[in-house]
Amino acid sequence: MFQPNQADVRRFFCGAYAKFREGAPVDAMEAIATRWIAEHPEYHAELADVTAALAADYAIDAGRTNPFLHLSMHLSIEEQCSIDQPTGIRQAVALLAARRNSLHAAHHEVMDCLGEMLWTSQRSGLPPDGQAYLEAVRRRATT
Repeated sequence: MFQPNQADVRRFFCGAYAKFREGAPVDAMEAIATRWIAEHPEYHAELADVTAALAADYAIDAGRTNPFLHLSMHLSIEEQCSIDQPTGIRQAVALLAARRNSLHAAHHEVMDCLGEMLWTSQRSGLPPDGQAYLEAVRRRATT
């Protein structure tokens, strides 16, 4: 199984962005990444400088959003929907996107649910609760 480290992730997004800017061909994963990169112009300057990106610190108390974490969450949600795991997430995200009239807005709400699931798992020492995550997304889709 592929388990990239922080530097790998940052190089991936910076490389995808470079190809995006140059109009160069991209592979399937880069195509997904560049769709989300295009939605986040506020990250473009950070993605344009791989050296700075590799050195950047996104500590919570610094108040900076980590563009690599944010974009990775977009990719994670895309993957979850593509394989419908947890079962029902594809429909829940589609309903939320329809309700918000924006897949991008829906993803950001799903990120809140995903972050909560991971935080709860880390705090409790238990595996992530995919069912609770799915239910949280479904609740958002119906309110």
